[in-house]
Amino acid sequence: MAGEKVAFLGLGVMGFPMAGHLAKAGYAVTVYNRTAAKSAAWVVKYGGASAPTPAAAAKGAAIVFACVGNDDDLRAITLGSDGAFAGMDKGAIFVDHTTASADIARELEGAAQARGLGFLDAPVSGGQAGAENGQLTVMVGGDAGVFAKAEAAMKAYGKAVTLMGPAGSGQLAKMVNQICIAGLVQGLAEGVAFAQKAGLDVEKLLGVISKGAAQSWQMENRGKTMAEGKFEFGFAVDWMRKDLGICLAEARRNGARLPVAALVDQFYAEVQASGGRRWDTSSLIHLLTKP
Repeated sequence: MAGEKVAFLGLGVMGFPMAGHLAKAGYAVTVYNRTAAKSAAWVVKYGGASAPTPAAAAKGAAIVFACVGNDDDLRAITLGSDGAFAGMDKGAIFVDHTTASADIARELEGAAQARGLGFLDAPVSGGQAGAENGQLTVMVGGDAGVFAKAEAAMKAYGKAVTLMGPAGSGQLAKMVNQICIAGLVQGLAEGVAFAQKAGLDVEKLLGVISKGAAQSWQMENRGKTMAEGKFEFGFAVDWMRKDLGICLAEARRNGARLPVAALVDQFYAEVQASGGRRWDTSSLIHLLTKP
């Protein structure tokens, strides 16, 4: 609700605009970032306040949001005397938008419940553009009652906010999302590279096949730039490898077979070795077109 105090921890390429949408929606936002200059820049742009620790940012907040790098980063901002959980009032809710493991989601839900707090794992899809435009897809795990209290706030930046099941279900849904993307991007890269070798007009080709069964978000948004060898659009290879590592580890636990995801993960390792750690995920085509 407008004027409600919330906090946002982690102001990277996703968190910075997501916290901004909360401010625009009328929430009183306090931010925390490991690099304090980022917090100061956010306050200049959106107003609100910044705090020196996660605990200080979380003090008095009805909902504390987070979007950081990995499991260890999450433990660092939630647990301990300076962690968010130490600063939160009983009944407050922690919403984690990090793409992390299902295990950390269950671990933190247990720690939150022991303190009388609500916890939701809520990874997002839609990339930097989705965050900036407030058009993210949010996949949520946790208690239905807790979700009902936090859903409206998440809609400040989410076009689709869906409860998938108990704690960890949001992270598992995000794993499925990344598994599907890996195969789609590799297929698109192979198709575009083939078209180039065949002498086709790639832009015209994409315009045709994007109207049929081959259509995908990746084709619509990355096909042309992929063909042009431009890889500076959003989600980096380093982060995709982190996500695929989580997927493959979970598959080893649950017995799922991911032969394509495992293969594409190795292709991304080759992209990293070629100097493309910060290229976006469409850079898979580099392996097919390099001399």
